Amino acid sequence: MRSIPLLTLVLCGWFVVPAHADDEAQNWLTRLGQAEQQQSFRGTFVYERSGSFSTHNIWHSVQDGKVRERIVQLDGSAQEVVRIDGHTQCVSGTLIAGLGDSPNSAVHALDPQKLKNWYDLAVIGKSRVAGRSAVIIALTPRDQHRYGFELHLDKETGLPLKSLLLNDKGQLLERFQFTQLNTTDVLADRDLQPGDDCQAITLDSDKASAAKVAQSWHSDWLPPGFELTGSTVRKDPQTRIQVNSLMYGDGLARFSVFLEPLNGAAVTDTRVQLGPTVAVSRRLDTPEGKMMVTVVGEIPAGTAERIALSMRNESAATSKQ
Repeated sequence: MRSIPLLTLVLCGWFVVPAHADDEAQNWLTRLGQAEQQQSFRGTFVYERSGSFSTHNIWHSVQDGKVRERIVQLDGSAQEVVRIDGHTQCVSGTLIAGLGDSPNSAVHALDPQKLKNWYDLAVIGKSRVAGRSAVIIALTPRDQHRYGFELHLDKETGLPLKSLLLNDKGQLLERFQFTQLNTTDVLADRDLQPGDDCQAITLDSDKASAAKVAQSWHSDWLPPGFELTGSTVRKDPQTRIQVNSLMYGDGLARFSVFLEPLNGAAVTDTRVQLGPTVAVSRRLDTPEGKMMVTVVGEIPAGTAERIALSMRNESAATSKQ
């Protein structure tokens, strides 16, 4: 899943919820963050996006403070991802977007105290998922720049059993739901070993350059609550062009900004939406020349567009003075 601990997938409720932070909801979210760092399990879940369904097996092991996770897609061609402490170790095939993540996305615990500034939190009911009793938590955004969430959390462990993500019109963007969950059996080492086709991920980001990128580039506008959480610098393996990236998050939702020099290449602005994931690319004139700025994340398209157009390079502007 994502780096918001393991399976905290996005979803928004159909329910009307109070416009204030609910202490009980905050307690459940705290328990969720703890569960995914403390509870081992195995199970099968279904994932739906844009009317397309897939089924997956998952093994999640917590041992000696280390979280190891393996996900195998069961439909179509074999697809697999293995992560340790949120860092992708290997991938086979192209795992459906939303279930994979960037190689260097570490796990961060949920912070309900922070989230309540941008979402209304509430316990809105009970449910039963995969034969287990659950409590339903709604996270309703306070603005139009993020999606809402509804989490069906296991009463016994606090793990997410089901989640739905809807846009502001109530349309389903993404669904995650366990069909089987086992939290009692001890996982064997072989359960977490990658298959032969799982290709190792090599991180080749220049940390010094990445830090410089984070200092040089900024956005004139960000949605309230979103902060810079990381940066990378890599060379495209085919073009050998340096691609800079900046990662932002509000403690739950995330997006990335990719910055690539055009070097005279003829490109057009684009906007693509696939389920909850949007990708907006815009050409930007900078003191260093023309750049292509691409914003990718699970945020509304209009928000991504505004972010792309607001990116600025301070160091380049200074050097030209």
